[in-house]
Amino acid sequence: MDKKINLIYRNYEKPINYKLLVNLRNYCKSNNIKLYIANSLKIANKYNLDGVYIPSFNKKMIVSKNNVKKNFKILGSAHNIKEIRQKEMQNVEYIFYSPIFIDKGNNKKVYIYNLSKVIKLTDSKIVALGGVDKNNLKKLKLVNCKSLAYISNIIH
Repeated sequence: MDKKINLIYRNYEKPINYKLLVNLRNYCKSNNIKLYIANSLKIANKYNLDGVYIPSFNKKMIVSKNNVKKNFKILGSAHNIKEIRQKEMQNVEYIFYSPIFIDKGNNKKVYIYNLSKVIKLTDSKIVALGGVDKNNLKKLKLVNCKSLAYISNIIH
């Protein structure tokens, strides 16, 4: 698995804290960390970010590869095949697919079989998200998943 760290600035609070965004961008650039912003191609271009993130609830935003700089990445999230098809129409290159592993008390649910089907149904790069830890990494390799993401518990 790739050990590169990337950050998504999910700017759901209005107005956007541009001072924080600039500080975060500068920190990321100096530490070779990719920075993406949610839902705003305009801000991603204006602040020279590495790309844009389109959440599963955003069904309208479409990014043309002709309107972005070289190496600009388009990320998105999806929870089912219908949403994956939507992200493909939005030209998303990397799709965060969740859930994969969920542990609610002792009632552990595993959606790894769904992940293996999804990987076979799309040309987009699938990023596993949801309950991934060092104990279940081997299962991701078994279904040919090459990327994973954490929302929390980055370091154990």
